[in-house]
Amino acid sequence: MMEHIELFFKSIFIDNMVFAVFLGMCSYLAVSKKVATAVGLGAAVIFVLAITVPLNWLLDQYILQPGALSWLGAEYVDYDLSFLSFIMFIATIATMVQLVEIVVEKFSPSLYNSLGIFLPLIAVNCAILGGSLFMQSREIETLGLAFNYGISSGIGWFLAILAIAAIREKIRYSNVPAPLRGLGITFIITGLMGIGFLSFGGMLTGGDEEAPKEETTTEVKTLSVDKKELANNTKIVE
Repeated sequence: MMEHIELFFKSIFIDNMVFAVFLGMCSYLAVSKKVATAVGLGAAVIFVLAITVPLNWLLDQYILQPGALSWLGAEYVDYDLSFLSFIMFIATIATMVQLVEIVVEKFSPSLYNSLGIFLPLIAVNCAILGGSLFMQSREIETLGLAFNYGISSGIGWFLAILAIAAIREKIRYSNVPAPLRGLGITFIITGLMGIGFLSFGGMLTGGDEEAPKEETTTEVKTLSVDKKELANNTKIVE
């Protein structure tokens, strides 16, 4: 249970797709002018990540990894299909994006029109592919953790685009210098938000630094005691 909670908060705040590794910046900058549009795209990203990361985990575990085809028989143990990872992952993502596009067009035509070309471009959004590749490189152990990672990564991206959209709506009424209006001030705000999110790194690592200090103190005390004993023994010999 603690493993799921740790992965959830770490994926949202510490390893945020936008502020930690700057993935998905094209959609983040282009579709963050209005909160309503940002919410729609963010929800679509959460849905796609929540489905594609577990599916790609299954593909990786049972098809792509070296020896993953052993369930088909002993003669398939030596097969290595890891070179197909990118193709298989992108095919899964493209399929889910098409499903999302059909659903959004059917039930929310206004949102579909406001998102425009950026809805189908989720298929080539590096944040979506990055979620599956990070899942693979970090060797997430179970399907439940993969599902957790997909949802939490999507929520992190959703929070990022929602926050910048809310700020950009308000900043229209501010007296921003002419050279910085538009993307200029957006980049500056994104950088400041990224610095702010770095402070969340102490959530899971803050208590780990105390143990080495205590060990060092113990070693220093032991060394000082040994020096005193050595000095006393020298006096006795003299």
